[in-house]
Amino acid sequence: MKKLSMEELNRLSIEEYKEAKKTPIVLVLDNVRSLNNVGSAFRTGDAFRIEKIFLCGITGKPPHRDIQKTALGATDSVQWEYVLNTMEAIQVLKKKGYKICALEQAEKSVSLEKYSPEKGEKHALVFGNEVFGVEDEVLANSDIILEIPQFGTKHSLNISVSLGIATWDIFCKINELKGN
Repeated sequence: MKKLSMEELNRLSIEEYKEAKKTPIVLVLDNVRSLNNVGSAFRTGDAFRIEKIFLCGITGKPPHRDIQKTALGATDSVQWEYVLNTMEAIQVLKKKGYKICALEQAEKSVSLEKYSPEKGEKHALVFGNEVFGVEDEVLANSDIILEIPQFGTKHSLNISVSLGIATWDIFCKINELKGN
């Protein structure tokens, strides 16, 4: 058994990526303060060929050395937009038909593994500040609150980990519905 070479991985060029059909997932970073988490969002977004990332509030924007360090160039492939207020991004996405899915530990949250998207549904996954979580107003305007079950003592995952788990889960469920 051997590792695959870069050529064997059949990676898309940035131009090919930009032209490729995207997964109907948008990431919304609600006042995320860690530039490493922002970079991880870009790298994860690239891996699952998402449509776009909204960087909101105090969330850092490319170009920045700390974002680039983690993103490894994904800021060049993944489309992004900065919006001062997260609610503005949510309202735009709702008008475009996205289901707003906040990831948070909250009353009436739905455990991620129990969530079943509907065929053809577009998703906006919202991730909040590392200390304060998703803003209350954003939670109140979300269509669903998803929670990743946890069984240890911390009951807290880093945003980059939560983002990876949730994006992979929704990606798989969407592609299963497509019959891929």
